[in-house]
Amino acid sequence: MENLVPKVVPGDGTDGLRERKKLRLRETIGATAIRMFLESGFDQVSITEIAHTAGVSRRTLFSYFPAKEDLVLQRFADHEDEAARTVRARRTGQSPLKALREFQLSALQRRDPYTGLNDDPEISAFFRLVLSTESLQARVMRYTSRGIDALAKELQGNGSDPLTARLAAVQIIMVLHELALMNHECILNGQSAADRYPEAIRATSRAFDLLQAGLK
Repeated sequence: MENLVPKVVPGDGTDGLRERKKLRLRETIGATAIRMFLESGFDQVSITEIAHTAGVSRRTLFSYFPAKEDLVLQRFADHEDEAARTVRARRTGQSPLKALREFQLSALQRRDPYTGLNDDPEISAFFRLVLSTESLQARVMRYTSRGIDALAKELQGNGSDPLTARLAAVQIIMVLHELALMNHECILNGQSAADRYPEAIRATSRAFDLLQAGLK
C-alpha cells in the first residue's frame, strides 16, 4: 500500500526532525485507516476506532485529516493538479497536449495506480473501495473539478482564450479519468496489467489523437 499513503520527506536539523515525525505520524494514521477500511468497509469504521488503533486522539487525527474521506483520498489530492504541472514543466517547443500524451504513456509503462493499470491486489482493493462508496466518489469528483480548474488556468496562461482553455481542460481531464476507469474495470475482471498494457497504450494514443483533432 506504499503508493496510497504519504511519503516521509527527508530533512535536516531540529525543524527537519520535527517535520519528519509529523509526516511519519500522518503516514501511520493514513495507513491504519486504509487497512481498516479495506478490512471492514468505509462506513463501518469510525474515526474513534481509527484514532484508537493508530494510537492518537481524535483531535490529533483531525489535525492531519479534516474529514473522514481525506483518510482514503489523501493521494488523490497530490495528483489533482498533475496535468497542469505537466503542462508547466513541458519542454521548450512542446505543445501541452503532446506533453500530456507523453506523460500518460510513461505513467502506463510504470504502472502508476492512477492510470488504473496496476494489478497489485491491495491497490485493486483500494480502488474497489473508492468506487463502491458514494461519499468517496463525490470527493474524487471534487478533485477532478479542481484538476480541470488548474489545467484551464495553465492553458490560459499559455495563450488560450478562457473559453478554449476551459473546454480543452474539461475534455482532457475527463478523457484521462475514463481511460483509468476502463483499465481498472479490466483489472477487476481478471485481466493482468501486462495483458492489458498493449490495449491501454492503443486506447490512450487513440484518445489523444481524437483530442488533437478536436482541439485544433
